Formats: sequence, structure tokens, C-alpha cells
Amino acid sequence: MIAISRTDRSAFAEWWWSVDRVLLGTFGLLIAIGFLLSLAASPAAADRLSITDPFHFLYRHGFYAGIGAAVMLALSSLDPRGARRVAALILLGAMALTAATLVMGVEVKGATRWLRFAGFSLQPSEFLKPALIVIAGWLFAEQRRGTAAPAAIIAFVLYLACVTLLLLQPDFGQTVLLTTAFGALFFLAGMPWIWTAALGAMALMGSAAAYFVFPHVASRVDRFLNPESGDTYQIDRALEAVGRGGLFGRGPGEGEVKHFLPDAHTDFIFAVAAEEFGLLACLLITGLFGVVIWRGLRSALRLNEPFMQLAAAGLTLLLGLQAFINIAVNLHLVPPKGMTLPFISYGGSSMLATSVTAGLLLAMTRRRPGVYERSS
Repeated sequence: MIAISRTDRSAFAEWWWSVDRVLLGTFGLLIAIGFLLSLAASPAAADRLSITDPFHFLYRHGFYAGIGAAVMLALSSLDPRGARRVAALILLGAMALTAATLVMGVEVKGATRWLRFAGFSLQPSEFLKPALIVIAGWLFAEQRRGTAAPAAIIAFVLYLACVTLLLLQPDFGQTVLLTTAFGALFFLAGMPWIWTAALGAMALMGSAAAYFVFPHVASRVDRFLNPESGDTYQIDRALEAVGRGGLFGRGPGEGEVKHFLPDAHTDFIFAVAAEEFGLLACLLITGLFGVVIWRGLRSALRLNEPFMQLAAAGLTLLLGLQAFINIAVNLHLVPPKGMTLPFISYGGSSMLATSVTAGLLLAMTRRRPGVYERSS
């Protein structure tokens, strides 16, 4: 425990006594678990890709985790207005760069989601999600205040622009995640029921249309409903790994799945955790995300400032939904979506975008005079 007096009026002391230290500590534990699992999975990934250094991915994971932690702490020190301005800049930049991927993006597995420069790859669409949620939360709050501007319509137009960019890549998984989080925020903002119903109907029609328009979406759904209709290699190996892990796991470094799954260090890192560290480790990971959801929504309920309340709830749901989807894919509960496990999967863009989400959430949930209805 850091020994800081409550009478200390330094900027750090004010941040320390106002930030949600339970959330902060949970994010730190998730980053540490991600580093541990990267240590377990990265040598096998390097060997599959014929990379000489067995810890190539571990070093890169640690590098991005360090930058991400710094970004998270920096954003957590912002006031709501500053967080909103930063989110607006991130949203504009992410939209521009996501549009650029359609022209100069690097194609991987049939999708152009990455920009590559100086040996690094960036997936700008990852940053659309937290930025849009914060800006949409502010616009919905302005709508509730009765502003003359059509704030809710502007939020909806921004959402449609982001979804259009995602579908053009195409990235249906991120579209589903963003749509679900935006829809939840739309509902929490108390928008008219007719609008909520219309948004829900559009989401259902869009999902049905995606099945017929995008062959990869149809293939994933078909393989999920009928495994004999196509290749289910990764899912089958992941389920076998979960079964082999048992209660306590086979032991660090003793797992087999990481040697065969191409995405073992990214989308299927949960299967690696299950095989090497067992059910107890999986329960720990899911429990930590449960703490994030509980603490984030608890803080959102205690806020009496509409913008902060909506932004905190939306960012919490964004993190929780992404974790749920990744774990559900590993357990074959939903069709594969190519989505990382926040803070834990390898991936620079994912780590940095998750850190932005966490930092903005910490900024929104800090205890400020007149913002909380009652003390926690």
C-alpha cells in the first residue's frame, strides 16, 4: 500500500485518493496474467513462424503492455472534459486511419484492417470503440438536457459511419461488439422506445444480411451450427486443450495446444491458460473481468452527472462484452469472431486500445465533489 497522506494536496495524491483503486488493481492483475500467458505461448508461436528468438512475442507484448499502462494512467488523470476532448481526437484519427486501410491497408486473411509502417502494424479500428462510446455518451447526455442540437441523431450518424468503415474492411466481429455496446448505451440513455426498437430491428436485419453478403460470416455460422460443414480445427483443438487442463492444469510450459493453433497467443490464449493452469486459472480470469463489470457499473450507478454515468457504463460494457465473446469462442458457445481477450491476448493495437478504454473508464469513475450521490 502506498503511504500517502490525505492532507497531501499534490496532483499525484489527489489522483490516488480519487481513482478507483479496485479497478486499477484489477487492470494491473490482468496485464500481469497476460504477460505470464505470453511467456507460456510465445516460444511456440515464434517456432511456428520460424523466428529465431523464442521470446520475440514476449518482448513485444511487454513493450506494448508498458506503453499501454502508461497510457492508461495518463488518461485516468484527466477530468471529464479533458477525457471527452481526447476521445473526440481519437475518434477522428481512428476514423481517418480506418478509412486509409481501405486504400493502403495490409490484407491478412482476406481483410484489410492493418496499416504497416517501420516494422509495426496498427489496427486503427480498435480505437474506434472506446472513443465512439465516450462521444456517444456525451451526445446522449446532451439530448437528455434538452439541447437545441440534434445530439442523438449526430451520435447515430457517427455510429453508422464507424460501422460502415468496419464492414468495408470487413470486420463483422468488431461490428457486432460496437453495435451491442452502442445499443446498450442507447437504451441506458433513456431514448424513446420506438428508437430503441428501430435500432434493435436494424441490428437483426443487418446480422441476417451479413450472413448472405459476407461468405466468411456464413461459413463461421454454418460451422458453428454444423461442425461437419467445414473446417473446425482451431475450435476442436481449443476444446481438447480445455478438457486436458482439468482443475489444476498440466503445468507451466507443458501445454500442447500452443504448438498447433496458429492463433494460440492471440484469439485462443484462454485455451492455453485452461490447458496449462487449469479451471482455477480460468475462473480467476473470468472473475477478474467480473470485478471490472461489477465495479464499473457500480460506479456508474453512483454518478449523478449523465455524461460520466453513460460513458462509464458504456466503457464497462465494452470491456465486459469483448471478454465474454473471446471466452465464449474458446468454449464454442458462439461462432468464431477473431476477437482478442482484453489485456491478455498478444497484439499491440489491442493492448493499446484496451488501455485507452480502461484509462477513460478510470477517468470517468474518479470520486469528485458533487458527482457521487453517496460515498462508496
